[in-house]
Amino acid sequence: MGRAGRRLPALAALFYGALAALVLLGVRDVLFLYEENRCSMTYMYEYPEYLGGEQWFEVFSVSTLGVACPTIYMGELVNPYEVPFVLLTEPCRSLFENLGSVSERGRYSGLIAGGRKWIFKIKLPKKTARRYPAYELYLYGEGNYAEENKNLLLTGIPVLFLPGNAGSYKQVRSLGSIALRKAEDVDFKYHFNFFSVNFNEELVALYGGSLQRQTKFVHECIKVILKLYRDQEFAPSSVAIVGHSMGGLVARALLTLKNFKPELINLLITQATPHIAPVMPLDKYLTDFYTAVNNHWILKAQDLRNLTTLSVAGGFRDYQVRSGLAFLPRLSQHDSALSVVSSAVPRAWASTDHLSIVWCKELILATIRAFFDLIDENTRQITDDPKKRMSVLNHHFVRHPAKMFEENPEAFTGLTGAFMWITVKVSKWTYSVYNDSDGKYFTFPLASHRKSYSHVYCENSMLDTNSWIYGCMNTNSSMCLEAADLSWRAELLPTTKVVMLKLQDYPSLSHIVIQVPPAVGKKYTLGCEFFEEDSRTVQLPVTHLMSFGLSSSKILLNSTGLLYNVQLQHFNQIYQAFKIYIESHCQSLKERKPSIYRLHIPWSHEDSIIVAKVPSLAEISAKLHIAQPHNDSTLPELNIYSSPDCQYEVILKTSLLQVLGQIVRFHAGAFPVYIVSNILLTYGGQLSTLRSTGQCSDFSLELVRTAKPYKVEPLISIVVFLQGPTVLQKDKLITPRRLCGMISLALVSWTTCGAFAILIIYLQYLFKVAKLHVAVRAEQNMHKKDSGHSKETSQNSSTHTVKAQSSMDSIPDATQSPSNSTTIAEAVNSLKMHITILNLFTWIVLLSLPSLIYWLKNLRYNVRLDPDPCRSTAVILVCILEILMNSSTSEVKSSKLLKIAAKVPLPLSVAMLAFGRMHLYRVPHFVTFSLLLHVLCCIV
Repeated sequence: MGRAGRRLPALAALFYGALAALVLLGVRDVLFLYEENRCSMTYMYEYPEYLGGEQWFEVFSVSTLGVACPTIYMGELVNPYEVPFVLLTEPCRSLFENLGSVSERGRYSGLIAGGRKWIFKIKLPKKTARRYPAYELYLYGEGNYAEENKNLLLTGIPVLFLPGNAGSYKQVRSLGSIALRKAEDVDFKYHFNFFSVNFNEELVALYGGSLQRQTKFVHECIKVILKLYRDQEFAPSSVAIVGHSMGGLVARALLTLKNFKPELINLLITQATPHIAPVMPLDKYLTDFYTAVNNHWILKAQDLRNLTTLSVAGGFRDYQVRSGLAFLPRLSQHDSALSVVSSAVPRAWASTDHLSIVWCKELILATIRAFFDLIDENTRQITDDPKKRMSVLNHHFVRHPAKMFEENPEAFTGLTGAFMWITVKVSKWTYSVYNDSDGKYFTFPLASHRKSYSHVYCENSMLDTNSWIYGCMNTNSSMCLEAADLSWRAELLPTTKVVMLKLQDYPSLSHIVIQVPPAVGKKYTLGCEFFEEDSRTVQLPVTHLMSFGLSSSKILLNSTGLLYNVQLQHFNQIYQAFKIYIESHCQSLKERKPSIYRLHIPWSHEDSIIVAKVPSLAEISAKLHIAQPHNDSTLPELNIYSSPDCQYEVILKTSLLQVLGQIVRFHAGAFPVYIVSNILLTYGGQLSTLRSTGQCSDFSLELVRTAKPYKVEPLISIVVFLQGPTVLQKDKLITPRRLCGMISLALVSWTTCGAFAILIIYLQYLFKVAKLHVAVRAEQNMHKKDSGHSKETSQNSSTHTVKAQSSMDSIPDATQSPSNSTTIAEAVNSLKMHITILNLFTWIVLLSLPSLIYWLKNLRYNVRLDPDPCRSTAVILVCILEILMNSSTSEVKSSKLLKIAAKVPLPLSVAMLAFGRMHLYRVPHFVTFSLLLHVLCCIV
């Protein structure tokens, strides 16, 4: 081999090594480099035990010396374990700050809400129980509530929880417990009954064969649940559903059943559910299920107008289901479906991983508050009005005005009270309140500002739920007794509530009024300013992807106001990722309110918010869950809610690490297709060299020659079994014993699980290849020894006189040596070919593993996996590999079909890349076809 030939593998190894390093950096970004979990646990203390199949917890609440610790949060009186610890009031907060460990806190806390939490198993009809032996239905309860519902005389509002892939029915605990606390706050005027389905923790995200069965079982559960209420005064006619992960997809699939009545569900909330497509499309049943569900929701959109659907995604912490998959398909009716990311949900503002989304206290509180706001006072059930349902969901999950929800708020409000009226004529105004015992009304005449300014912006750090900003109608007086409540236009942020009004939209308003109530023992600030929109909006072009973070875009904001909007130009693709650094400088060192930075994506609810002290250096990761639609021309914005008289420098750089993370996040599912395609190309190259030279080339050299440089070589190793010396010999392709083994494995595939038969034949093939490897090594070592002995004999014969018989004895050795070398060369060629086939077959085994795991998990219910996505493929592969494992390259070289078999892998690789990336279950079909041609080459 020449110098260039030796250099090629080294360069290829260097290239593939660098490519693998980039992939690993992307994987590291996805799996490890995300924001910390800012969710609070739903429960503060729980000590679970299991008694006779019923589950209970002792729940300790926060109290000391017999004094309970209530908490005010957003105007609602709730129990302390419903809110984050930092919101606890004195003396509870001091108590908890002084107690160190959880066990220590548990010893000192009093038992004021102690009780048992029960999960009752609901008895199903015998027909349903026989048809679905692995599934169960449960009712959640605790304390006195659980005791009252032992007889299943239910009077509440039914909610059904559906767990997801490998999920547990016990995950309903967070929803059920918080809903009970909320019901206690309203003296059980309304309450919810939470049911949960046990799907036996099936792996439905990997095996789609049971999704239809789960959907039909949920239908039966809904009918059983509604029958429990049939004799009640306020009997429900529908059930609300909360579905986690694949449970949300099963809930949507209910509407595809022929006998299902759509009016049986009117509200569906999904948590981290991949709606668009499966995360890993590993079998045909999974992709067909998705196609049927999504097509039905698109084609039957008009029939779904009475169903309100909310999808909550986890954000970048959820690496199992990326948030782009959790957005509901865009339908023609936008008034019945809503998709949000948890980082944009008011009062949560936190990304969640795939499991914490079911117990994240902030999200659970938002869900339960929405449930109670959805109740119709007349029917005591969830309202039938779809517009109200969407209004409630928007109120709690999209834009919270820092007010309690009202279906029809009054248009005008009387401004009463002995408050002082103060007129403010300046364009910028701030006011600090501390221990102010007198209430005030600050009025801002609009006539003098309309000509110079286009907008007015106000903020208030008092996070109560009272109205605080009003608009007076056409009055010449400095005060008005009746005004429009503009507080509904406000938006809640982590440390303040803000409102921005476009003056042109309110031509009838003559004054803006800010109400400052008496604040004894409270401290907060208010501020307002009038401005022209163009003066507070700047554009910042993002850096190019190929800049690799070496260049940056900068902008300097000399803040004299309270708000700036930085529009990010050309930021619209999912592969873009940036680091945004915001450095704040202030002229004085006085205490200032914290700044709020919000990355706002206008075409989807995926905002992210950061609160930073002033002065400070804050870092924001800017990347997208969904690319910008073609018909959308809006720009992403960085909203800076600033402190006055501070300077802000915004620096934007491309983040190569996060770009790699985005590539892995969106395209990791296609990696197996590219790897198998590489191996298939290598396999075709080996067949070509076998045809042209009679020798089978090495796998690594052929990979460099035939595979494209942007693809990844798999890391594959074979376990070598030490079998001792083995004689190389040529066997028949098919013998009666092998034929019986072939039929036996085919029966195993047909009567049990196809993936199980594939694994068995794979292990047999692995053993054969390992055995051949040991035999080749042994023969090569013996051949080297014989060659050395032959050289030594010839050297001795040239210096000494040798008898004629010695010369005659050396003839057989000379004649046997070429034959032995040919046998070894043939065995080496066969070994190379078998290793490549084994590489291909390894990926078939990996792609079939999910159905094997599912079959093993449910073996006690049914020996036969039905439906089985691998059954027919397994029968064909068993026959193919039973022949191939006993074949050699000598049969293939003389075949008439070798030319065709050598050219087929290239078009198959192209087809695999075209059709296999979105349907991984098709990859084995392409490989099987190529191996079938190999078998024909051994025979014909």
